[in-house]
Amino acid sequence: MTEKRPSLGGIAGGDRDKLMDSIRAGRRAGRDRRPAVAAAPEPAPRRKAFDFTELPQVRQLQMQRAAAEMMGIGNPFFRPHDGLAAGTTTIDGKVYDNFASYNYVGLNGHPEVVEAARTAVETYGVSVSASRVVAGERPIHRELEEALARIHGTEAAVVMVSGHATNVTTIGHMMNKGDLILTDQLVHNSIAEGARLSGATRINFPHDDLDALERLLAENRHKYEHVLIIVEGLYSMDGDFPDLRRVVKLKQAYDAWLLVDEAHSIGVLGATGRGIAEHYGVDPNEVEMWMGTLSKTFSSCGGYIAGSRVLCEYLKATAPGFVFSVGLSPALTAAATRSAELLEREPERVARLQANGQHFLKAAKAAGLDTGPSAGYSVVPVIVGDSIGAVTLSNRLLERGINALPIIFPAVAEKAARLRFFITSEHTFEQIDRVVAVTAEELAAVRAGGSAVERLIQATR
Repeated sequence: MTEKRPSLGGIAGGDRDKLMDSIRAGRRAGRDRRPAVAAAPEPAPRRKAFDFTELPQVRQLQMQRAAAEMMGIGNPFFRPHDGLAAGTTTIDGKVYDNFASYNYVGLNGHPEVVEAARTAVETYGVSVSASRVVAGERPIHRELEEALARIHGTEAAVVMVSGHATNVTTIGHMMNKGDLILTDQLVHNSIAEGARLSGATRINFPHDDLDALERLLAENRHKYEHVLIIVEGLYSMDGDFPDLRRVVKLKQAYDAWLLVDEAHSIGVLGATGRGIAEHYGVDPNEVEMWMGTLSKTFSSCGGYIAGSRVLCEYLKATAPGFVFSVGLSPALTAAATRSAELLEREPERVARLQANGQHFLKAAKAAGLDTGPSAGYSVVPVIVGDSIGAVTLSNRLLERGINALPIIFPAVAEKAARLRFFITSEHTFEQIDRVVAVTAEELAAVRAGGSAVERLIQATR
């Protein structure tokens, strides 16, 4: 067996040998032509930039894309939208029924929200130009934090520039080696990354299996200094939610902390949209940390933690993701604040959203669609069962004027590949009935075309 030569600076072994032979030959020729004069040192060969196509994970992605192209499956992701995404959206000048945006209570594009953002830009500019600790603090930051604390029913809140980074920096900063983090296995990537950053031990429990959570607490609580339980207020892939009352009792019984990620439940659950605590009638101050994002109900961008004043002031003074990041931009801050005020002022938006979600779930089940464990609020999946089928279904729906995106492996298990429908207050029952009927029809057609493996074999013949 021929020994594989190592690469040098991105140059494969064989190419490297040719290059070195050429250099040596050049040096010999130079000595022959100018024997009486010492040859100048030859410059070292320039190192080539690393070619990232050599990474196995990059090659895998390229193979997946090549397979999709062979099968004639268009890429459903990164399609540019021409304007506001609400109950409808425009792609390449054509209007589609839109079930792929987070605009849960229809506040993105609301005249008051737009005007608030415009006024903030006129007053403060497009950036606050510094970390809030240094010189970026503006009165509107405090106004937003007060509004979020009021909605959650907590003493205070701290706003950060990214929802993902909010979980990463908070969990990574609050927990340490020697601590334990217990997470539902379907929590968001930002939670997993925060746990990894912290150095704490992390144990997943099966999705929404609170008996398993209790067993883990009983077996492990005494081994660790601090224990943090993390659940979501509404799970973004399945559209279900945990029994918060029991989770609170468990954390109290075992002297643990609790973080509830309300990215998809604030503005969605509860009679007035104040989240899962309102839905269950739980005192929000019994939960140590409420996490949320500004990109959904609050029609902005960023994230926050709501909780005790001591916790929020500690994070403002020490959390790397806050201290070392620029303050939230004026337009985003003002837009989120006005959205929070509108949520409080117009709870009928929440009622419309909840009615639409229940209507979608009922219609989908009646049509024989697999909606998993969804409770019928802002997120309702339609399980397809394989990634190729899910992408194909999404593309077929687009051809019929419906924008709904697939969720495929590795975001979910291959057998759980799905289309994820986001429901908003701006949808109508007529839209919902149409999209359910078309989805059922097109899914049947996709399945009639055979399995994903069969379709791949046919495409490669």
